[in-house]
Amino acid sequence: MGCGRVGASIASTLDEQGHSVAVIDMNAQAFRRLSSDFSGRRVTGVGMDRDALRQAGIKDAYAFAAVSNGDNSNIIAARVARTTFHVERVVARIYDPSRAAVYERLGIPTVAAVRRTSEAVLRWMMPPNAHVTWTHSTGLVSLVNVIPDPSWTSVPLPVVEELTGERLAFVSRLGVIQPARNDLVVQEHDELIFAVSGTDSLALRNVLTSAPRLEN
Repeated sequence: MGCGRVGASIASTLDEQGHSVAVIDMNAQAFRRLSSDFSGRRVTGVGMDRDALRQAGIKDAYAFAAVSNGDNSNIIAARVARTTFHVERVVARIYDPSRAAVYERLGIPTVAAVRRTSEAVLRWMMPPNAHVTWTHSTGLVSLVNVIPDPSWTSVPLPVVEELTGERLAFVSRLGVIQPARNDLVVQEHDELIFAVSGTDSLALRNVLTSAPRLEN
């Protein structure tokens, strides 16, 4: 929902990657921002309206992103997608970061209006993954952000470190980043931030995007 700069960028990127994409916007002129070879569906309407969502194919959607220029519209549309149509992965863009914790308690992950909003939204929309977010100039140390598979929920952080063999440094939860303490467990929508040697995130991705191998 929303075909501004962020929405158009997300839709065009997903379309280029071969995904089936539908874009909803109240202003049909906004679709001009899409790439010239965009092959997805364009729906003129209100993104929180159930009929518009159905026209966009919401019943078959794997993910939904509400990235219009209104916080309230984004959150309402995201809630409709989650609660009415049971979309698995939903994310909303917000301009007021102070609202993030409140909305995430409702089960709606949020991305603030920052420089790399498009990339952040895409990470939430796509399946669990791992990516390098920072690398030291020497290339010897990196920070890797991982969105674990839901099956990792309730696993203690020390067990996460044991199973991955990597140092878990921080946890991003409800819009707040905190040090990874031994008394914490993985919660739904957590983003885990590891400090690793080198720049390879493949090993972490392979472990954390599948179910944990816990001993009985």
